[in-house]
Amino acid sequence: MEPKAGVRSKRKNGPATTSDRPAKQLKPGVSTISDDGGDLENGTLYGIDSGDEQAHLLPLPAATADTAEWQATIEKVVRRVVSVHFSQANSFDTDPAISSEATGFVVDSERGYILTNRHVVCAGPFWGYCIFDNHEECDVYPVYRDPVHDFGILRFDPKAIKYMPLEALELRPDLARVGSEIRVVGNDAGEKLSILSGVISRLDRNAPEYGEGYSDFNTNYIQAAAAASGGSSGSPVVNLDGFAVALQAGGRADGAATDYFLPLDRPLRALECIRKGLPVSRGTIQTQWIIKPFDECRRLGLTPHWEALIRTGFPKETGMLVAEIVLPEGPADKKIEEGDVLVKINGKLLTQFVRLDSILDSNVNNKVTVLVQRGGKDVEVNVEVGDLHDITPDRFVTVAGGSFHNLSYQQARLYAIPVKGVYVCEAAGSFRFENTESGWLIESIDQKKTPDLDTFIEVMKGIPDRARVVVTYKHLRDLHTLNTSIIYIDRHWSSKMRMAIRNDKTGLWDFSDLADPLPASTPVARSAEFARIDSDSHPAASDVIRSFVRISCTMPVKLDGFPRARKIGFGLVVDAEKGLVLVSRAVVPYDLCDLSVTIADSIIVDAKVIFMHPLANYAIVQYNPSLVHADVQTAKLATETIKQSDSTVFLGFNQNFRVVVAKTTVTDITTVAIPSNLSAPRYRAINLDAITVDTSLSGQCGNGVLVADDGTVQALWLSYLGERSPHSNKDVEYHLGVAAPTLLPIINQVRAGVVPDLRILNVETNTVQMSQVRIMGVSESWIQAVAKANPSRHQLFMVRKIDCAPPSSPVYSPANSLQEGDIILTLNEKLITRISELDIMYSSTSLRALIVRGGKELTVDVPTIPTTDLSTSHALIFCGAVLHRPHHAVRQQISKLHSEVYVSARTRGSPAYQYGLAPTNFITAVNSIPTPTLVAFRDAVKGIPDNTYFRLRVVTFDNVPWVATMKKCEHYFPTSEFFRDEGSQGGWLRRKVGGGEDGMMINLGEGGMDEGMGHEVEGDE
Repeated sequence: MEPKAGVRSKRKNGPATTSDRPAKQLKPGVSTISDDGGDLENGTLYGIDSGDEQAHLLPLPAATADTAEWQATIEKVVRRVVSVHFSQANSFDTDPAISSEATGFVVDSERGYILTNRHVVCAGPFWGYCIFDNHEECDVYPVYRDPVHDFGILRFDPKAIKYMPLEALELRPDLARVGSEIRVVGNDAGEKLSILSGVISRLDRNAPEYGEGYSDFNTNYIQAAAAASGGSSGSPVVNLDGFAVALQAGGRADGAATDYFLPLDRPLRALECIRKGLPVSRGTIQTQWIIKPFDECRRLGLTPHWEALIRTGFPKETGMLVAEIVLPEGPADKKIEEGDVLVKINGKLLTQFVRLDSILDSNVNNKVTVLVQRGGKDVEVNVEVGDLHDITPDRFVTVAGGSFHNLSYQQARLYAIPVKGVYVCEAAGSFRFENTESGWLIESIDQKKTPDLDTFIEVMKGIPDRARVVVTYKHLRDLHTLNTSIIYIDRHWSSKMRMAIRNDKTGLWDFSDLADPLPASTPVARSAEFARIDSDSHPAASDVIRSFVRISCTMPVKLDGFPRARKIGFGLVVDAEKGLVLVSRAVVPYDLCDLSVTIADSIIVDAKVIFMHPLANYAIVQYNPSLVHADVQTAKLATETIKQSDSTVFLGFNQNFRVVVAKTTVTDITTVAIPSNLSAPRYRAINLDAITVDTSLSGQCGNGVLVADDGTVQALWLSYLGERSPHSNKDVEYHLGVAAPTLLPIINQVRAGVVPDLRILNVETNTVQMSQVRIMGVSESWIQAVAKANPSRHQLFMVRKIDCAPPSSPVYSPANSLQEGDIILTLNEKLITRISELDIMYSSTSLRALIVRGGKELTVDVPTIPTTDLSTSHALIFCGAVLHRPHHAVRQQISKLHSEVYVSARTRGSPAYQYGLAPTNFITAVNSIPTPTLVAFRDAVKGIPDNTYFRLRVVTFDNVPWVATMKKCEHYFPTSEFFRDEGSQGGWLRRKVGGGEDGMMINLGEGGMDEGMGHEVEGDE
């Protein structure tokens, strides 16, 4: 049995590098992967059933120069072919948000119509432009996309093309014949113009199946040996006379030079309707038919009588149409069955899809008489023809960060289910379920059924902001399982509920507000009791469990390179009376977030960020203790530092949030720095002493404590976000302990109502041993002093990296600054052999440092820097990119800050994505106007008209300057900003920048954005 083959991409990856512009992704769990490892790609980038085409392939023509006739034809055709650059701004139906390139060709030069593929025109919000052969450019807008077949029509303004005569390609579906030599003229593999030769080998191939995404069906396809590749979607297939005989649509990616072309019968009909101003009627009985040869039809029950009539009436036919899928609850349900052989419709013999489409399209809302053969018997039924457009979504609603529409015929046909239900096309915000971004059907919300989009909208209107409600949902791949979750409804960051409706006259999607959010309900106090640990051997652990609470952090926008939109972990209560909780910064990375604290697995209360340590990987958050009637216990923190080889009790929370306890021993205490993430800088802990223990549980638990026998917390066990693995593309998390005494100075200040205003040395250090420092010039007297001061660890600290100062900072001379390679001996005359001794910097504006530099001892007065400048307090959302000042991790990894306008993330399908403005870029100027600060950039772009090109001067993270040209698209990607406002409930406010109507509320969270090097982030807990 021949294995399934892959399908080659007809969409180019885009103008940026492959890693920077990811191809359209396969949905998780695709089961059509070929046995031979072939790639699953095509025009819509899914798998394909290879069928039996190998037996029908004709050999490729010899690689000879085109004849004079072909050269003349090509010269005429290329002027009619355009390169289409397009984006789908929002995930919709089978397609995610994407930016890509393809091909189209002019079919009406007077009205400005371009024919291309449906997967280019996109099912959802589209924006794009086309480039003609002479490199003139104009915007294009969708006029029509077929509900089923892979073609669509774009509109452009013919007056915008001034320097070449516009001519159209004539569509001649009747000229597609087996053996005909053809040329595919288009944007192949990213080349603006590529001409590939081929020979038509079949006219009767079933439409290729592309796995879980969009697939054409109920049509035959033309097969040829042409070997087109990415970017050639929508290319015209022309014959020697210069007529378009087919439309490029798909192809194989397993090495076979095979391509699949859509016949032009139905595109020609649609074009004629549009020219006349008539609607393109499309009928359906919700049945998928496929072509089966006569031998298979006989096995299904085709009688000799009917076979003889068919063969006599259609002598060139070799097969008939057979019902493959009949959708439940559709017009043909319980009338037509799978395996029925179609004989007649309305009394006429029928063997071809073109005739079937014609009859259905002309009988919308009427009944047709269908005669089929079922197991050798004639079955005649009357079936009402439905409107295909009615079961093809043309609207969606965005609320609480997610996007929703009615289930489409495409999706229902793929899974053979009724065309009904609310489909989550953008599983983001409050509706980001598990690890999968698409494929969910909402069954109910807040105990109310949601059978359709209108009901869903009414239910969502009645749910207050910040409410927690029960939602039930199923996945299309597993409709047997009903999932139940409790979700947190965000109607403050994503405050508007908006309806988007497709407008085929303008080519845009029109947005309207549906309802203002209901205010959050007033919280009420609740009571609970902590569960006890059934352990007689560790009584101290039973008590400390009352000092742990679960922290849930949801981030509405990706800042500071952090890869997640939601994190869950555990925090340690350090003051129960004030509701203060210490938690890892791997759980709470920045303060633009929604925090909730779960106490005793029972009470959920909101919280806010009080303090974030710039270096030590922890934050302190606060909840309202008056809302909690439970025996929450303030953790008793040790004042004596735990030592290597000490016995202790490890208590942690594993990946299932279950408590695990084990007696253990401290194996090591060593100074470490968490590795940096090279692709996208994000917060990491540096200059810290990390504790490790000898129990395997420590590697399974991201949160916990080390507890003495008397219940004293000797150390906290925290998660540390590290680098992203280049092999698995997953983020590495380190689990390490931090001694409790090092936390006490900060905790005591916060307990006293003082938010610490720390100052730090802008350096990263690493330890050096005595054998090394002796070679580097440290005297014997200092080496002896080190051994005396720190008997357990003979070490000093060397400056490994100097943080880059912002452009506005004063430039310090070597006489009053540390340099890379300096060995630190003393600070303010105190010998530094432990990392905790560097804490002297937190309260000092400058430090007198005795160092060894170049083998000589020097004394320098080193200024410290305030940490208030290191946290992000203002973010601008512009053209789908998230811009803010370079955060601390950027300064740690870069040698020069080119400006304070840093690209932190970008939205798929946005202008930033389309034009290649990538995360980690710096923007230094707009239209030659310098933009050293975010405010200067905001003011510079505010006056730029929408849909007008402007120039950005950009510098990459590796100091390579380049110029980006791009357009605003305020309709789909409005400019807005987030800024810190201590007086607001969440500590931040969001507001629109500039005038005009509000556009689409874009997905700024995990599923819709990448934060560095084009990598899409994975799901979370």
